[in-house]
Amino acid sequence: MISYRHHVVSLVAVFLALAVGVVLGGGPLSELGRERDTATARQASAETGPIAQAGYGEAFASATAARLYDDALADRPVALLALPGADEDTLTALSEQVQVAGGEVAARYELQARLTDPTSSTLVDSLGTQVLEQLGDSPAARGVDPDAPAYVRLGQLTGLAVGSSSEAGGEVTDAGRTVRDSLSEAGLVTSPEPDAALAPLLVVVLGDDQQVDPDVLQDLLSGLSATTQGVALAGPTSSGADGVLATLREDGGVEGVPSVDGVETAPGQVTTLLALLRAPSGAGGDFGVAGADGAVPVD
Repeated sequence: MISYRHHVVSLVAVFLALAVGVVLGGGPLSELGRERDTATARQASAETGPIAQAGYGEAFASATAARLYDDALADRPVALLALPGADEDTLTALSEQVQVAGGEVAARYELQARLTDPTSSTLVDSLGTQVLEQLGDSPAARGVDPDAPAYVRLGQLTGLAVGSSSEAGGEVTDAGRTVRDSLSEAGLVTSPEPDAALAPLLVVVLGDDQQVDPDVLQDLLSGLSATTQGVALAGPTSSGADGVLATLREDGGVEGVPSVDGVETAPGQVTTLLALLRAPSGAGGDFGVAGADGAVPVD
């Protein structure tokens, strides 16, 4: 039987889906105000309508976010992994949404351009081998497949360093510090918080498509999802239209890793958190204006 709360949340999510379209000009409400009795009114609507509609969509998403989240991130830390060129304002807004959902950002990590450049494959492969040798037969190393492709294996190691398969996360282990130090020294992943706690949930944020290879990203995401509770990928509208995110989706994406476009907007940020919340169940999906599975996950 569907609960009253589930019914309300689903209804709010449907309206949020409309708001996504409003903000980015693709929804049914984007046509409001275009039919007027006079040419003057039409011109005024054309000039002010999109701005007002976008403001409505942003305000609606912000106002309904807490009800949709229902404190689902309480006691569940989140880590943000910023790809090269990720927008600072977007990262700040995502951090705020994590707090609205009752959680906290354990740490923010910068994935460097050297990591996402396929010409670094030899470095990535040799580093993965060396780090596994350092870890030996420690319990942490058991979650890493030594025979996996280079970038999948590095994704698994990165997940070991920043994430956790435990819902509550935890303090970084000696093995995690070893991996963090190795990734930092190689110029692949950096963090201003060396002793940051591990997070069960990760949000990977796209930025400059020119610095990210889709195949490399696909393998990294596959590895990250194998050693953590859940991963969500978020990118700007442009990336979902004809950039790296669009290419990744066309190739089938990564099993169990939901993706969201439009993350530079409030509706996109709320959608990213909703997608992240469903990631531990193994439910993937592509959401946003260009998402094949709809604007917002409503289940």
